[in-house]
Amino acid sequence: MSDEDQIRSVLAALVRGLHAKDAAAVIAPLADDEVTFDLAAPLRMGPEITHDSSHLEEWFDTWDGPIRSTSRDLKIAVGGDIAYAFGMQHLTGKKKDGEEVDLWFRATACFRREGSRWLITHMHNSVPFAMDGTDKALLDLRP
Repeated sequence: MSDEDQIRSVLAALVRGLHAKDAAAVIAPLADDEVTFDLAAPLRMGPEITHDSSHLEEWFDTWDGPIRSTSRDLKIAVGGDIAYAFGMQHLTGKKKDGEEVDLWFRATACFRREGSRWLITHMHNSVPFAMDGTDKALLDLRP
């Protein structure tokens, strides 16, 4: 299996973990020093948060049913033992409060090969914001 195929497999396993709301499966591909810049606060989440299953389980508990996450225009670049992947991510599902989530956002993941495994060292998810003085997050954009 090529490096790119292995990385696609890691990302697919992460998405399956989200869909099943399986915290252990979401944490499994993370390097010990993984850092995330995510949509929700705080600005930086280090391993003390990203490897804490209770943090994920609390978020999973806000969803009614599965969480669907699909990639669009995914690009992967590999150089030696370092790689990155980026594209658009589409998150859909229903929250327990009845809110229907239908969100597109930008997603980047960085990887490091450790032995025979590719591990995620960094994830960065973001949405643009209005630069018209309102500073409003633009959550309704579609690719």
